[in-house]
Amino acid sequence: MTADQLSLAVITASVRAGRLGPAVADWFLAQAKERPEFAVHDVDLADHPLPLVLPEPGGDLPARAARVRDSLRAVLTAADAFVVVTPEYNHSFPAALKNTVDWFYEEWAAKPVGFVSYGGLSGGIRAVEQLRQVFAEVHTLTVRENVALPDAGRRFDEQGRLSDPEPSVRSANLLLDQLGWWGRALRTARGASPYPR
Repeated sequence: MTADQLSLAVITASVRAGRLGPAVADWFLAQAKERPEFAVHDVDLADHPLPLVLPEPGGDLPARAARVRDSLRAVLTAADAFVVVTPEYNHSFPAALKNTVDWFYEEWAAKPVGFVSYGGLSGGIRAVEQLRQVFAEVHTLTVRENVALPDAGRRFDEQGRLSDPEPSVRSANLLLDQLGWWGRALRTARGASPYPR
């Protein structure tokens, strides 16, 4: 990573067996890696299983849980921006994602987040609308553009290729443009003075 690049953490939210999330995330990661202004980091929540019960303040965590927390904290702290790749489950987003948001606070604050959603007819947009409210509570700025992939289960082939990719590529590039703008602006602001809360 160079000093001019923004660190972008792309978070795969689904942890279910047989999930489509890795294929969607790989597609988006390929788009992001074409952009030299970003140093892209793949964060799969299936590789970072945090306990559902948060410890009491000052309480001890089992060693494995502490390692997962510390590893994920390091990635989130270093990130200048985030993209969440999420399905829509029952008109909402995965529990593993909410748990991850709730485990951290300062790591999210005063940084931008964008969304790549997938699902049935809605393409996951109901999950994104709820996530906008959740991320506002941890002082994370949500960018306007998002990538929605309706009927995603039929749009990715066995090799993970997206059919009719051009509209989604355009949306991904605009999302990345907005993340880049906000990422640079907020990194400068965080460097100039602490974020008030």
